Amino acid sequence: MTLPIETPAVLVDIDVARRNIRLFQDYADRHGIRVRPHIKTHKLPQMAELQLDAGAIGITCQKVTEAEAMVDGSGRITDVLITYNILGEAKLARLARLNERVSLSVVADNAAVIDGLAAHFARAPRPLTVLAECNTGADRCGVATPVEAAALARRIAGAAGLRFGGLMTYPPAGGTDRVQAFMSEAKRLIEADGIEVPTITSGGTPDMMQAAEAPVATEHRPGTYIYNDRSLVARGVATWDECALTVLATVVSVPSENRAIIDAGSKVLTSDLLGLSGYGHVLGRDDIRIDQLSEEHGRLVSDGPIGLAVGEQLRIVPNHACVVTNMVDAVHIIEGGKPKGQWPIVARGRVL
Repeated sequence: MTLPIETPAVLVDIDVARRNIRLFQDYADRHGIRVRPHIKTHKLPQMAELQLDAGAIGITCQKVTEAEAMVDGSGRITDVLITYNILGEAKLARLARLNERVSLSVVADNAAVIDGLAAHFARAPRPLTVLAECNTGADRCGVATPVEAAALARRIAGAAGLRFGGLMTYPPAGGTDRVQAFMSEAKRLIEADGIEVPTITSGGTPDMMQAAEAPVATEHRPGTYIYNDRSLVARGVATWDECALTVLATVVSVPSENRAIIDAGSKVLTSDLLGLSGYGHVLGRDDIRIDQLSEEHGRLVSDGPIGLAVGEQLRIVPNHACVVTNMVDAVHIIEGGKPKGQWPIVARGRVL
C-alpha cells in the first residue's frame, strides 16, 4: 500500500504502541511493580501521557533539557527521574528550577557529583532527591559493590539540600539475578546504617517480562518496549507485528537486477548495528538486506532478482528505534492503517 506521505518518513502505528504499553503495564500490575518508562525512545509528551493513562507512575529522562521539554509539553507529567550524573552550574540551575515544578529525582555514582548537587541545593527552597547508581554488570556508570553503594547513600543522606531516594541500576540483558543479589545486599547495608531505601529502580526492555524475578526492585524503566525494533525481534522478545515504529522509504534507483537504492540513509536509519548485520528489516521481504548506508542513500541487495521498481514504497523496521526518533522533526501517526497527522518530536536534540 502506498501512503500519501513524503519520504523518507518515520511512522508510528499508535494501535501497536498502545498494545505494547498495555502488555507490560498488565505484567507489572500483576507483580506489584511500579512502571516508570524511559522517554528516550519516543521523546513525545503524547506518548508519555498514553503510558501514564495505562498506569505509569512517572517518566525517566536522560538529560535535564529532555526533562524540561517533556514537562513543558504536558501538564500531566509531574514525576521525573533523570538517570544521569549532572555536573556544572548551568545544568544545576536548570535542575533547581525543574525541582520546583515537579517531583524530581536524579542519580549519582561518585562523590564529586553528590558534592556539586549539595553545594547548589543547600541554598535551594526545596531539597533534591538523589539515588545511588549501581553497576550490576552493564559496566557503564554505577558503583561496583554494595559496600560502595552504602557509602554513597550515607554521603547523600548527610548532605545539605539532598534527600536519599534509593538505588538505581541499568543492568545488561540477562542480568536480573545480579540485580536481585546486588540490590538486596546494598539495601541491607544501608538499612543497617538507619537509612531508609524507599525506591529500587531497574530498567531495560529485553528483560522486562522477567522483572518480577528481582523482587527487591520496586520499579522498572523500560524504554524501547513502546515501539520495539529489529534488535528486540532478534533477541526474541518482540515480533514484527509488535514493532510500532517503521521508516517509510521510496526506491529511487534500481541500477542492477539484485540491487536497489532507497531515499533513507544514515541520517534516518542510523548506523547503529547492535550486533546485527545490516541496517534494518524490510517488512514483507526477508530476502532483502540493507547492506550499506551513506548519508542519504540506503543500498538494498538480494541474492536473486530484487523485484523492486522506482517509486515503490517500503517500510523498514530499524535496528534501534530510539536513535531514529532523534533524527526527525516529527513522526507520522498511523491509526487504523491510515495517516492521522504528525506529532513534533519536542525533546529532539535535547542533550544538555
